[in-house]
Amino acid sequence: MQHGSSSSSKFMGTICGFLRKCLFKALSAGPIPSHIAFIMDGNRRYAKRRNLAEGDGHRAGFSSLMTILGYCYDLGIQHTTVYAFSIDNFKRRPDEVQCLMDLMVEKIEELLKTGSVLDQYGIRIYFIGNLKLLNENVQIAAEKAMKATASNNKAVLLICVAYTSRDEIVHAIERSCEQKLDEANAFAGNEEIKVMTGQLDELEVPTSPSNCGVKRVKGMEMKNGNFKHVEQGSHQEKSDDIEKKHKYPFIKLVDIEKNMYMAVAPDPDIVIRSSGETRLSNFLLWQTAYCPLYTPDALWPDMGLWHLVWAVLSFQRSYSYLQKKKKQL
Repeated sequence: MQHGSSSSSKFMGTICGFLRKCLFKALSAGPIPSHIAFIMDGNRRYAKRRNLAEGDGHRAGFSSLMTILGYCYDLGIQHTTVYAFSIDNFKRRPDEVQCLMDLMVEKIEELLKTGSVLDQYGIRIYFIGNLKLLNENVQIAAEKAMKATASNNKAVLLICVAYTSRDEIVHAIERSCEQKLDEANAFAGNEEIKVMTGQLDELEVPTSPSNCGVKRVKGMEMKNGNFKHVEQGSHQEKSDDIEKKHKYPFIKLVDIEKNMYMAVAPDPDIVIRSSGETRLSNFLLWQTAYCPLYTPDALWPDMGLWHLVWAVLSFQRSYSYLQKKKKQL
Protein backbone atom coordinates (compact mmCIF):
# COMPACT_ATOMS: atom_id res chain seq x y z
CA MET A 1 0.00 0.00 0.00
CA GLN A 2 2.83 2.34 0.88
CA HIS A 3 4.60 1.49 -2.39
CA GLY A 4 1.47 2.42 -4.35
CA SER A 5 1.13 5.69 -2.46
CA SER A 6 4.78 6.55 -3.14
CA SER A 7 4.41 5.82 -6.85
CA SER A 8 1.28 7.94 -7.02
CA SER A 9 3.02 10.87 -5.32
CA LYS A 10 5.97 10.58 -7.70
CA PHE A 11 3.63 10.54 -10.69
CA MET A 12 1.76 13.61 -9.46
CA GLY A 13 5.06 15.37 -8.85
CA THR A 14 6.11 14.68 -12.43
CA ILE A 15 2.79 16.00 -13.78
CA CYS A 16 3.02 19.15 -11.65
CA GLY A 17 6.59 19.74 -12.80
CA PHE A 18 5.54 19.40 -16.44
CA LEU A 19 2.60 21.79 -16.02
CA ARG A 20 4.85 24.28 -14.21
CA LYS A 21 7.33 24.21 -17.11
CA CYS A 22 4.48 24.87 -19.55
CA LEU A 23 3.29 27.78 -17.40
CA PHE A 24 6.79 29.28 -17.20
CA LYS A 25 7.24 28.92 -20.95
CA ALA A 26 4.00 30.86 -21.51
CA LEU A 27 5.14 33.56 -19.05
CA SER A 28 8.47 33.80 -20.89
CA ALA A 29 6.66 35.06 -23.98
CA GLY A 30 6.66 38.42 -22.18
CA PRO A 31 9.44 40.26 -20.33
CA ILE A 32 10.79 38.41 -17.30
CA PRO A 33 12.33 40.38 -14.44
CA SER A 34 16.04 39.79 -14.05
CA HIS A 35 15.95 40.78 -10.38
CA ILE A 36 13.15 40.30 -7.85
CA ALA A 37 13.40 41.60 -4.28
CA PHE A 38 11.28 40.04 -1.52
CA ILE A 39 10.19 41.55 1.79
CA MET A 40 9.37 38.40 3.76
CA ASP A 41 6.61 39.69 6.02
CA GLY A 42 4.26 37.68 8.22
CA ASN A 43 6.28 34.86 9.83
CA ARG A 44 5.30 35.83 13.37
CA ARG A 45 1.62 36.32 12.45
CA TYR A 46 1.66 32.93 10.73
CA ALA A 47 2.95 31.32 13.94
CA LYS A 48 0.45 33.18 16.12
CA ARG A 49 -2.55 32.16 13.99
CA ARG A 50 -1.51 28.51 14.25
CA ASN A 51 -0.51 28.62 17.92
CA LEU A 52 3.10 27.87 17.02
CA ALA A 53 6.30 29.11 18.60
CA GLU A 54 7.76 32.20 16.86
CA GLY A 55 10.77 30.15 15.80
CA ASP A 56 8.48 27.71 14.00
CA GLY A 57 7.00 30.61 12.03
CA HIS A 58 10.47 31.62 10.84
CA ARG A 59 11.27 28.00 9.96
CA ALA A 60 8.12 27.84 7.87
CA GLY A 61 9.21 31.08 6.24
CA PHE A 62 12.58 29.57 5.33
CA SER A 63 10.87 26.58 3.74
CA SER A 64 8.70 28.94 1.70
CA LEU A 65 11.82 30.87 0.64
CA MET A 66 13.49 27.73 -0.71
CA THR A 67 10.38 26.89 -2.72
CA ILE A 68 10.03 30.42 -4.14
CA LEU A 69 13.74 30.56 -5.03
CA GLY A 70 13.39 27.33 -7.00
CA TYR A 71 10.48 28.81 -8.97
CA CYS A 72 12.42 32.03 -9.61
CA TYR A 73 15.47 30.27 -11.00
CA ASP A 74 13.36 27.86 -13.06
CA LEU A 75 11.72 30.93 -14.59
CA GLY A 76 15.11 32.38 -15.51
CA ILE A 77 15.29 35.12 -12.90
CA GLN A 78 19.01 35.61 -12.28
CA HIS A 79 19.01 37.78 -9.15
CA THR A 80 16.85 37.51 -6.04
CA THR A 81 17.17 39.64 -2.92
CA VAL A 82 15.49 38.85 0.39
CA TYR A 83 15.03 41.17 3.37
CA ALA A 84 15.91 38.73 6.14
CA PHE A 85 16.76 40.92 9.13
CA SER A 86 16.53 44.68 9.55
CA ILE A 87 18.75 46.71 11.86
CA ASP A 88 15.47 47.77 13.48
CA ASN A 89 14.83 44.10 14.37
CA PHE A 90 17.57 44.35 17.00
CA LYS A 91 14.98 46.29 19.04
CA ARG A 92 12.93 43.12 19.50
CA ARG A 93 13.17 41.02 22.66
CA PRO A 94 16.73 39.72 23.22
CA ASP A 95 15.56 36.10 23.31
CA GLU A 96 13.79 36.51 19.93
CA VAL A 97 16.85 38.16 18.38
CA GLN A 98 19.07 35.34 19.67
CA CYS A 99 16.62 32.77 18.31
CA LEU A 100 16.79 34.41 14.89
CA MET A 101 20.60 34.53 14.97
CA ASP A 102 20.77 30.83 15.87
CA LEU A 103 18.25 29.98 13.16
CA MET A 104 20.27 31.99 10.65
CA VAL A 105 23.42 30.01 11.38
CA GLU A 106 21.49 26.73 11.18
CA LYS A 107 19.94 27.58 7.82
CA ILE A 108 23.20 28.87 6.35
CA GLU A 109 24.81 25.53 7.22
CA GLU A 110 21.83 23.76 5.68
CA LEU A 111 22.20 25.75 2.46
CA LEU A 112 25.84 24.71 2.14
CA LYS A 113 25.05 20.99 2.21
CA THR A 114 25.51 19.04 -1.01
CA GLY A 115 22.34 18.85 -3.06
CA SER A 116 20.83 22.04 -1.65
CA VAL A 117 19.14 24.66 -3.80
CA LEU A 118 22.53 26.40 -4.12
CA ASP A 119 24.04 23.33 -5.77
CA GLN A 120 21.02 22.65 -7.95
CA TYR A 121 20.99 26.11 -9.50
CA GLY A 122 24.63 27.21 -9.16
CA ILE A 123 23.74 30.13 -6.87
CA ARG A 124 26.24 32.60 -5.51
CA ILE A 125 25.34 34.11 -2.12
CA TYR A 126 26.02 37.64 -0.94
CA PHE A 127 25.17 38.81 2.56
CA ILE A 128 24.24 42.48 2.32
CA GLY A 129 24.25 44.94 5.21
CA ASN A 130 26.21 46.19 8.20
CA LEU A 131 27.50 42.71 8.99
CA LYS A 132 29.66 43.81 11.92
CA LEU A 133 26.43 44.27 13.91
CA LEU A 134 25.78 40.52 13.76
CA ASN A 135 26.92 37.95 16.30
CA GLU A 136 30.38 36.58 15.61
CA ASN A 137 29.09 33.09 14.77
CA VAL A 138 26.65 34.56 12.22
CA GLN A 139 29.45 36.62 10.66
CA ILE A 140 31.62 33.52 10.37
CA ALA A 141 28.79 31.49 8.82
CA ALA A 142 28.01 34.30 6.34
CA GLU A 143 31.67 34.62 5.30
CA LYS A 144 31.89 30.84 4.91
CA ALA A 145 28.81 30.79 2.66
CA MET A 146 30.05 33.65 0.48
CA LYS A 147 33.45 32.00 0.09
CA ALA A 148 31.97 28.56 -0.62
CA THR A 149 29.70 29.88 -3.40
CA ALA A 150 32.11 32.43 -4.90
CA SER A 151 32.66 30.29 -8.01
CA ASN A 152 28.94 29.80 -8.71
CA ASN A 153 27.85 31.92 -11.66
CA LYS A 154 24.39 30.84 -12.82
CA ALA A 155 22.31 32.86 -10.36
CA VAL A 156 22.71 35.21 -7.40
CA LEU A 157 20.98 35.32 -4.03
CA LEU A 158 21.42 38.47 -1.95
CA ILE A 159 20.43 38.16 1.71
CA CYS A 160 19.96 41.50 3.49
CA VAL A 161 20.80 41.11 7.17
CA ALA A 162 21.52 43.89 9.68
CA TYR A 163 20.34 46.11 6.84
CA THR A 164 18.36 49.30 6.38
CA SER A 165 18.45 51.51 3.33
CA ARG A 166 19.29 54.61 5.36
CA ASP A 167 22.30 52.83 6.85
CA GLU A 168 23.37 51.75 3.36
CA ILE A 169 23.13 55.30 1.99
CA VAL A 170 25.05 56.79 4.93
CA HIS A 171 27.71 54.09 4.53
CA ALA A 172 28.04 54.83 0.80
CA ILE A 173 28.39 58.58 1.36
CA GLU A 174 30.97 58.09 4.13
CA ARG A 175 33.03 55.74 1.96
CA SER A 176 32.81 58.15 -0.97
CA CYS A 177 34.06 61.01 1.22
CA GLU A 178 36.94 58.88 2.52
CA GLN A 179 37.95 57.94 -1.01
CA LYS A 180 37.81 61.54 -2.22
CA LEU A 181 39.86 62.65 0.77
CA ASP A 182 42.45 59.97 0.03
CA GLU A 183 42.61 61.11 -3.59
CA ALA A 184 42.96 64.75 -2.52
CA ASN A 185 45.72 63.91 -0.03
CA ALA A 186 47.57 61.86 -2.63
CA PHE A 187 47.29 64.73 -5.10
CA ALA A 188 48.49 67.19 -2.47
CA GLY A 189 51.50 64.95 -1.79
CA ASN A 190 52.46 65.02 -5.45
CA GLU A 191 52.11 68.80 -5.55
CA GLU A 192 54.28 69.17 -2.43
CA ILE A 193 57.04 67.34 -4.26
CA LYS A 194 56.71 69.83 -7.14
CA VAL A 195 56.96 72.72 -4.68
CA MET A 196 60.12 71.25 -3.20
CA THR A 197 61.65 70.85 -6.65
CA GLY A 198 60.67 74.40 -7.68
CA GLN A 199 57.98 73.41 -10.19
CA LEU A 200 55.30 75.26 -8.12
CA ASP A 201 55.74 78.40 -6.00
CA GLU A 202 53.45 77.59 -3.07
CA LEU A 203 50.86 75.06 -1.84
CA GLU A 204 48.30 75.28 0.92
CA VAL A 205 47.37 71.88 2.35
CA PRO A 206 44.43 71.43 4.74
CA THR A 207 45.19 70.31 8.28
CA SER A 208 41.82 68.61 8.90
CA PRO A 209 39.16 66.76 6.88
CA SER A 210 36.71 69.61 7.48
CA ASN A 211 38.49 71.85 4.95
CA CYS A 212 39.60 69.09 2.60
CA GLY A 213 37.53 70.53 -0.23
CA VAL A 214 39.95 73.42 -1.02
CA LYS A 215 43.70 73.41 -1.66
CA ARG A 216 45.65 76.25 -3.24
CA VAL A 217 48.82 76.74 -5.19
CA LYS A 218 49.88 80.13 -6.44
CA GLY A 219 47.63 81.10 -9.33
CA MET A 220 45.55 77.94 -8.94
CA GLU A 221 42.84 76.56 -6.71
CA MET A 222 41.84 72.97 -6.04
CA LYS A 223 38.15 72.76 -5.23
CA ASN A 224 36.02 69.64 -5.13
CA GLY A 225 38.95 67.48 -6.17
CA ASN A 226 39.85 69.58 -9.27
CA PHE A 227 42.62 72.15 -9.84
CA LYS A 228 41.54 75.32 -11.68
CA HIS A 229 43.36 78.48 -12.78
CA VAL A 230 42.42 81.60 -10.82
CA GLU A 231 43.36 85.09 -11.88
CA GLN A 232 44.74 87.22 -9.09
CA GLY A 233 42.23 89.80 -7.83
CA SER A 234 39.20 87.96 -9.18
CA HIS A 235 39.35 84.72 -7.19
CA GLN A 236 35.67 84.32 -6.32
CA GLU A 237 34.32 85.30 -9.70
CA LYS A 238 36.56 82.93 -11.64
CA SER A 239 36.00 80.07 -9.22
CA ASP A 240 32.21 80.37 -9.47
CA ASP A 241 32.29 80.72 -13.26
CA ILE A 242 34.38 77.61 -13.69
CA GLU A 243 32.19 75.73 -11.21
CA LYS A 244 29.06 76.54 -13.24
CA LYS A 245 30.71 75.83 -16.58
CA HIS A 246 32.31 72.49 -15.77
CA LYS A 247 30.02 71.32 -12.93
CA TYR A 248 32.70 69.85 -10.70
CA PRO A 249 30.91 67.86 -7.96
CA PHE A 250 32.83 66.77 -4.90
CA ILE A 251 30.98 63.44 -4.90
CA LYS A 252 29.10 62.17 -7.94
CA LEU A 253 26.12 59.82 -7.89
CA VAL A 254 28.28 57.13 -9.45
CA ASP A 255 30.66 57.39 -6.48
CA ILE A 256 27.81 56.78 -4.06
CA GLU A 257 26.30 53.97 -6.11
CA LYS A 258 29.54 52.03 -6.37
CA ASN A 259 29.86 52.15 -2.55
CA MET A 260 26.36 50.81 -1.89
CA TYR A 261 26.12 47.39 -0.29
CA MET A 262 23.89 46.45 -3.24
CA ALA A 263 26.45 47.51 -5.86
CA VAL A 264 27.10 43.80 -6.60
CA ALA A 265 23.72 43.47 -8.35
CA PRO A 266 21.49 45.44 -10.75
CA ASP A 267 18.54 47.35 -9.32
CA PRO A 268 15.42 45.24 -8.71
CA ASP A 269 12.76 45.08 -11.41
CA ILE A 270 9.97 44.43 -8.90
CA VAL A 271 9.59 44.26 -5.13
CA ILE A 272 7.21 41.67 -3.68
CA ARG A 273 6.03 42.16 -0.12
CA SER A 274 3.86 39.50 1.47
CA SER A 275 0.99 40.06 3.94
CA GLY A 276 -0.61 42.88 1.92
CA GLU A 277 1.53 45.67 3.41
CA THR A 278 2.44 48.47 1.01
CA ARG A 279 5.45 49.84 2.93
CA LEU A 280 9.07 49.38 1.87
CA SER A 281 10.16 49.48 5.52
CA ASN A 282 13.55 51.04 4.82
CA PHE A 283 14.41 48.45 2.15
CA LEU A 284 16.29 49.34 -1.05
CA LEU A 285 14.98 52.92 -1.09
CA TRP A 286 17.81 54.06 -3.38
CA GLN A 287 17.43 51.19 -5.85
CA THR A 288 13.62 51.13 -6.22
CA ALA A 289 12.83 54.60 -7.56
CA TYR A 290 11.28 53.13 -10.73
CA CYS A 291 10.32 49.72 -9.41
CA PRO A 292 6.74 48.40 -9.00
CA LEU A 293 5.61 47.03 -5.66
CA TYR A 294 3.41 43.91 -5.60
CA THR A 295 1.68 43.10 -2.31
CA PRO A 296 -0.27 39.82 -2.11
CA ASP A 297 -2.33 39.30 1.03
CA ALA A 298 -0.70 35.95 1.85
CA LEU A 299 1.68 35.78 4.80
CA TRP A 300 5.21 34.83 3.79
CA PRO A 301 5.03 31.13 4.80
CA ASP A 302 1.85 30.84 2.68
CA MET A 303 3.51 32.27 -0.45
CA GLY A 304 3.58 29.88 -3.39
CA LEU A 305 3.73 29.47 -7.13
CA TRP A 306 0.65 31.46 -8.04
CA HIS A 307 1.70 34.47 -5.99
CA LEU A 308 4.93 34.59 -8.00
CA VAL A 309 3.07 34.13 -11.28
CA TRP A 310 0.70 37.03 -10.56
CA ALA A 311 3.66 39.19 -9.53
CA VAL A 312 5.39 38.52 -12.86
CA LEU A 313 2.16 39.28 -14.75
CA SER A 314 1.88 42.54 -12.81
CA PHE A 315 5.45 43.39 -13.82
CA GLN A 316 4.70 42.62 -17.47
CA ARG A 317 1.66 44.91 -17.44
CA SER A 318 3.71 47.86 -16.20
CA TYR A 319 6.89 47.04 -18.13
CA SER A 320 6.43 49.41 -21.09
CA TYR A 321 5.51 52.35 -18.86
CA LEU A 322 8.48 51.81 -16.55
CA GLN A 323 10.90 51.46 -19.47
CA LYS A 324 9.74 54.81 -20.84
CA LYS A 325 10.26 56.42 -17.43
CA LYS A 326 13.79 55.03 -17.18
CA LYS A 327 14.69 56.35 -20.62
CA GLN A 328 13.65 59.83 -19.52
CA LEU A 329 16.28 59.89 -16.78
